[in-house]
Amino acid sequence: MGGRSELSKVIPSFLLDEWWAPTEGAVTEILDASTGEIVAHANVTGIDIQSAVEHARSVGQANLGQLTFHERALKLKELAQYLNSRKEELYAISSKTGATKGDSMVDIDGGIGVLFTFGSKGRRELPNSNLIVDGAPEVLSKDGSFLGQHIYTRLPGVAVQINAFNFPAWGMLEKFAPAFLAGVPTIVKPATPTAYLAHATVQIMIESAILPAGCLQLISGSARDILDHLDYRDLVGFTGSASTSNALRAHPNVVHGGVRLTAETDSLNAAILGPDAIPGTPEFEAFVKSLVTEMTVKAGQKCTSIRRAIVPSSSVEDLIAAVSARVSERVVIGDPRVEGVTMGALVSREQKNEVLSRVRELVNAGGRIVMGSLDEPRILLADGTHAVAPEGAFMQPVLLHFADALAQAAHSIEAFGPVTSVVGYDSIDEAIALAALGAGSLVASVATHDPDVAKKVIEGIAAHHGRTLILDRDDAKSSTGHGSPVPHLVHGGPGRAGGGEELGGIRSVLHHMQRTAVQGSPAMLTAVTGQWFTGAPRNLGGAHPFRRSLAELKIGDGFDSPLRQVTLEDISAFAEFTGDKFYAHTDPVAAAANPFFPGIVAHGYLLVSWAAGLFVDAAPGPVLANYGLENLRFITPVSPGDSIRVSLTVKRITPRETDEYGEVCWDAVIHNERDEIVASYDVLTLVSKLPR
Repeated sequence: MGGRSELSKVIPSFLLDEWWAPTEGAVTEILDASTGEIVAHANVTGIDIQSAVEHARSVGQANLGQLTFHERALKLKELAQYLNSRKEELYAISSKTGATKGDSMVDIDGGIGVLFTFGSKGRRELPNSNLIVDGAPEVLSKDGSFLGQHIYTRLPGVAVQINAFNFPAWGMLEKFAPAFLAGVPTIVKPATPTAYLAHATVQIMIESAILPAGCLQLISGSARDILDHLDYRDLVGFTGSASTSNALRAHPNVVHGGVRLTAETDSLNAAILGPDAIPGTPEFEAFVKSLVTEMTVKAGQKCTSIRRAIVPSSSVEDLIAAVSARVSERVVIGDPRVEGVTMGALVSREQKNEVLSRVRELVNAGGRIVMGSLDEPRILLADGTHAVAPEGAFMQPVLLHFADALAQAAHSIEAFGPVTSVVGYDSIDEAIALAALGAGSLVASVATHDPDVAKKVIEGIAAHHGRTLILDRDDAKSSTGHGSPVPHLVHGGPGRAGGGEELGGIRSVLHHMQRTAVQGSPAMLTAVTGQWFTGAPRNLGGAHPFRRSLAELKIGDGFDSPLRQVTLEDISAFAEFTGDKFYAHTDPVAAAANPFFPGIVAHGYLLVSWAAGLFVDAAPGPVLANYGLENLRFITPVSPGDSIRVSLTVKRITPRETDEYGEVCWDAVIHNERDEIVASYDVLTLVSKLPR
């Protein structure tokens, strides 16, 4: 090994914004999962990881820092569109991993979908800046001159992403998207058996010319010393075995050096069939369908696959029969490039042997194979015949039954392939206890149409899982399924599952950022965050703020209205006009008996409506629309004869990158004539970028 013929087929790495391949050293053969033919070679002899890390910290950080959240989000959307236009190329390559067209869609389209999702959420939920204000300020002095505010800023290092073999596209993109949106450059280290598909995906991403220099690098081979080059500025996101995760956790740079490590590892996920979900119910049918899907998609090589089916003892035999029938009717094993094949090969013969070994352990521990076998399957050939193909990594779906539901092996040995174990239970409490024996899992589901069962099961198992699914007749068709992580929700789990969290919408962006408490005066916090704080200077001069375009408005621009008196006639008229005749506004005796009111008081919504009349500039201008209120609080009652005024201040300005307008959040405070705060809230408006 190591000659020029092998080296010419080595999967290149992308480092320092150039493609690189070694010129010497031993190579590792990577085989087609179905045919056993050589697909590629892996070798990174002579790789300069330290330079790659420094390139990310310098060039990558600088270029990403020039972009706001919104600008990065738009690039994710653009990248998703570009990958979408070339995904057929990736499907063809994906088939070499043993993946069917459906499997490839889960991996490739799923990864592209993550980019689209973060592209959308970044623009809708994040500011058009580089800093996130976290929560409300804490007032630390009586006079309000000293405040505390939590903020998020991006980590100053690199996100090293070590991915598993089963999802070379999705696994990479689901880590890359939130890191990129946060503004942190990425170094991807894919698993060797499917590194050629990860490489093809990165190659298309680089060819798009969408990504800034230094923000994405790829290591196409072993990188066992990569943590040696990291420090507290950096983050490692790992997906793989618990043993490898534990080795990473023990690294000195993690233990002592402050490297942040998140891990998604082994998982004995459970699916619970509710006692009401008897054969013939939609829930039973949905459970069977879900179980077979999770056994056969990606040949069961999913960290979220169902490994344990926890079923009422009275339904065990019915479930086994139903699963066997569905597999017999729908599952066709073979090379995914052959028409009609519905389940492909495992990723390699080594992986197949590993799975077979785990199944034998389960059998030796009391599991009985009730569907399938460990024999070589007869696969569908291109000519329509069937034959054994030992050169491929094919395996039959295997269902085991443990008569002893508490058998330790059923809840501790994971066969990472098309394998599931069935155990019976006699009470909901027992089902919950069995699910918990997985010692922490990524996902669990319960099939039930009984709200009481759903409530009890979820309350019992939630703390043991990162995600739970309630499957019933109402959501069976629309559900994304037991084994499908979605970018909006957390993907991860406690205990054995690694203790980490990935995805989860903006939560996963925050994983790549540091939360810091900033203390200072309102003026200083306004300057630091770009958001106005009560007590900071206000600009009350010049034209009414509603006459100013987005380009002219500044944080702190404000307007103070004159007073307007509230009469009993006003309150009565509002009650009659709106139909809101709550006694506090209409019955003086009942109102006086209320512990919160001195007698009849004005409606809160009357005051908010009047406040709008006090601050709005009515003529057409840059303000295009009011699209809502946030954080509305009514604080001091207003009685007939009291007067109100409103103070309006520009709190936050968010230009939209692709539109001719942006969002302005106004701090609104209603006071009475005694300067007591009556109400406070944020007014949200859309404002033209240019004068109108």
